[in-house]
Amino acid sequence: MKNLSNFNLLIIILLFSSCRQQPFTGTVHIIPYPNQIAIGTQYRPIGKNLSIYLSPESGMDKDYIEDLLSDTGVKCKFTNFKWIADLTFDIKPDTIGLEGYRLVSNDYGTKITASDTKGLFYGLQTFRQLITSQNNTLVIPFVEIADSPKFLWRALMLDEGRYFKGKEEVKKLLDEMARLKMNTFHWHLTDDQGWRIEIKKYPLLTEKGAWRTFNSHDRSCMKSAKSEDNPDFLIPENKLRIVEGDTLYGGYYTQEDIKEVIEYAKVRGIDIIPEIDMPGHMLAAVSNYSGVACTDKVGWGTTFSSPVCPGKESAMEFCKNVYSELIDLFPYKYVHIGGDEVEKANWKKCPDCQKRMRDNHLKTEEELQSWFIHDMEKFFNAKGKEMIGWDEIIEGGLSPTATVMWWRSWAKDAPAKTTQQGNSIIFTPNGQFYLDYQEDKNSVRNIYNFNPAIEGLTSEQQALVKGVQGNIWCEWIPSRERMQYMAVPRLLAIAELGWSQPSQKNWNDFAQRMANQFERLNIMGINYRIPDLEGFHRNNAFIGEGTVKVTCLDPNAEIHYTTDGSTPTLQSPKYEGPIQVKETTDFTFRTFRPNGKAGDISRTRFIKSEYAPATTVTPSAKGLQAEWYEFKGNKCADITKAPLNGTYPIEKVMIPEKAKGNIGLVIKGFINVPKDDIYTFALLSDDGSTLVIDGEQVIDNDGPHGPREVIGQKALSKGYHPIEVRYFDQNGGQLKMTVTGTEGNEIPASDLYAN
Repeated sequence: MKNLSNFNLLIIILLFSSCRQQPFTGTVHIIPYPNQIAIGTQYRPIGKNLSIYLSPESGMDKDYIEDLLSDTGVKCKFTNFKWIADLTFDIKPDTIGLEGYRLVSNDYGTKITASDTKGLFYGLQTFRQLITSQNNTLVIPFVEIADSPKFLWRALMLDEGRYFKGKEEVKKLLDEMARLKMNTFHWHLTDDQGWRIEIKKYPLLTEKGAWRTFNSHDRSCMKSAKSEDNPDFLIPENKLRIVEGDTLYGGYYTQEDIKEVIEYAKVRGIDIIPEIDMPGHMLAAVSNYSGVACTDKVGWGTTFSSPVCPGKESAMEFCKNVYSELIDLFPYKYVHIGGDEVEKANWKKCPDCQKRMRDNHLKTEEELQSWFIHDMEKFFNAKGKEMIGWDEIIEGGLSPTATVMWWRSWAKDAPAKTTQQGNSIIFTPNGQFYLDYQEDKNSVRNIYNFNPAIEGLTSEQQALVKGVQGNIWCEWIPSRERMQYMAVPRLLAIAELGWSQPSQKNWNDFAQRMANQFERLNIMGINYRIPDLEGFHRNNAFIGEGTVKVTCLDPNAEIHYTTDGSTPTLQSPKYEGPIQVKETTDFTFRTFRPNGKAGDISRTRFIKSEYAPATTVTPSAKGLQAEWYEFKGNKCADITKAPLNGTYPIEKVMIPEKAKGNIGLVIKGFINVPKDDIYTFALLSDDGSTLVIDGEQVIDNDGPHGPREVIGQKALSKGYHPIEVRYFDQNGGQLKMTVTGTEGNEIPASDLYAN
C-alpha cells in the first residue's frame, strides 16, 4: 500500500472544514470495513439529482451506477465536465494497489480514485453505504478513505448440480456479492443429481442428465417444509415438468445463458470460475453416454457414485471435449476440476484401469486418480488455463501451476503441504465456510474470527494463500429463498474476512454494523436469516424463580412465543419483556421479519431445580476414559452395538488421537465441581453427541449434522458427579465441551475431570 503521508493533514481538514452546517450525527456501517478511514464532523447533502463524472478510462458502467443508487431515490445525471460533478471517478496509476481506492468527500463533492476499474467499482460500493439520512435529507459525511483488500480471492461457490437456480436468481446473488466487494463466483455446474450446462457435442447431458425423478433430497426437503412450517423447502414448481406421466425436476443453462451471466458478472467486477467435477460426481454423464464409466452398469457404490474410467481413451476424450466447450465460454484464468470423493472400487476390477496403471507404473488406484488429474491439467494448460481442485489433489503430487482449495477441516496439514511445494491455496474449510451447514449463534462469529495466518507457515508460504471462499452446497437448498437464508448474514462475515486487515477487525463492532445492514436487506427483499435469539439455552436450570430474558441482534425482528408446544404465529403472544417462571416451563419462540415472514423456531425448557447431590465415590485418577467403537450409524444410543476398537485415557472431552475413520465414542468419568452452583455445559460436535450427568440427559446434540453447539444447564452440589458423553462421526469431525459457572468463567479441564 502506498505511504499515506498526507493522511493526518486530511483528517484535520475534514474536522474543521465547513462550519456552515449542523454536525454529522449519523454513524458509518460499512461492510467490509475500510482499512483506513477518517470521518469528519460535517456532511454534504445529496440532492435528488446527482451529477457524476466518469473519466474516459474509468471503465465504469453507467447503467449499473444508476441501478445501484436507485433505491436511495437519487437520480444520476452524467456529465463530461469534472469540475461541476458531485461525484467523480478517476483512474490514477499506482493510487493504492490492485483493487484499492481512495474516497474523499467534502464541501466540493466526492472524489473516488483508483489504479484500476475494480478499485473504482469498490469505491462506488463504499459511497453507496455511506449515504444516510439526517433531518429527512440524504447526506454523505465528510470522510477520507484509503482502502484495499487483504486478499485478491474473495469468493462464493454455488452448487447447482443438486438444485438448479436459473440465471435471474444467480444475478441477484451476484448483485449481493458485488455490494460486499466479493470478486469471484465459483460455479459448480454439474453433479450426480444434475447436469446444468449445455454441451453441444453431447446433447443428452442436458436432454436427460439435467432432469430427474424425485430423489431422497427432494423428499427430505418436502418433509421439512411440512414439519418446520417453512415453504422455503418446497420444490419450485417452475423447475418441474411432466414427461410420460412422470414428474421430473431439473433445468439447465444454454451457452447463451452462460454468456449473459458472464457479462452481467463482468460489469460487477466478478470473475466466474466454472467447475465440472470429475472423475467422481459424474453420474449425470456416465448414465447417458457409453464408454465414459468402467462399465455400462452405473449407479451408487458404498459411499459415492460410479466415476469416470481413467483407463478408457473414450472416457478421456469425453472429458476433454466437455472442457473444450467450457473453456471457450469462460474467459478467465482458472477452471475447477473438482477431484474429490471418488469411489475407486470399479477401478480395481476394471481391466482398462489396471492396464493404465501398468503402462504408467502406478501402484495404487489413488495414483491412478492423480494420473487422471495431471493428464487433464496438461490439457487445461495447453488451452491457456490453470487448474484448481479440492484438496484431495494434493495426495498424488501437485504440478507447479495447480491451486488447491482446502475444504476438509480435518486435513489440517493441507496448507503446509500445498505451500511447501510452492503452490497457491484457497481457504474454505467446511467447519466455517460450508454455508449449507445449519447456522447457530456461533456461525457468523466463527467465520469472522477465522485466522488465515496458519501457525507454522513461513512468510513465503503465507503469501501463497490466495484468499477465502464460502460454499453453498445445495443438497437441501431447493429454492432461492432458502439459498439466501443459508448464505446471509454469513456472507457478510466472509466478505469482511477477505477484505479487511486483521488490525481493523473487531467482533462487537462488526456485529453492530451487521445489525444495521438488516434494514437494507429487508428493503431489497433478501430472505436473510434473523440471528439466533439469545438469553437462554436449550435447557435452563433455576432455583426458586427464574427469568426468561430474550434478545435479538436484528432490531427489526418481532418475537412471538407459546408455552403449549405449538408453533408460534403472529397471533401468538408477543415477547415484550422479561417473563418470570416459578415452575418448569417449555417455551417455543419464533422470530418474524417486518413483512411477516417467519424465521427459525427456538425451543427451550426452563427447569425448576434443586442442587443434585454429589456421589460418594472418590475417583482415583485425573481425566476421562474414552471407548472407541467401529460405528457406522447415526444415533448415539446405538454406538455400543458396534465392535469395540479400544479404550483410551483422555484429559478432557475430545476425540482420542488414535480414533480414525468410523468413530463412535462413549466417554465416561466424573466431573468435579468446586461449589453448589448452576453449571452451563456447551457441547460442540460434528456429527452427533449427547451429555448425561447423574443419569439425566442434559444435552441432546444427536443425529448427523455439521459443526453445531448445543448448551444446557444443571444445578450441581459441590463434588464429583458421574458423566457420560457419546459422540459419532465417519468423516473427520470435531468434539469439544466447555463448562462455566454462574459467574461466566470457564472451569479449566485440568481440574474438572476424573475417573
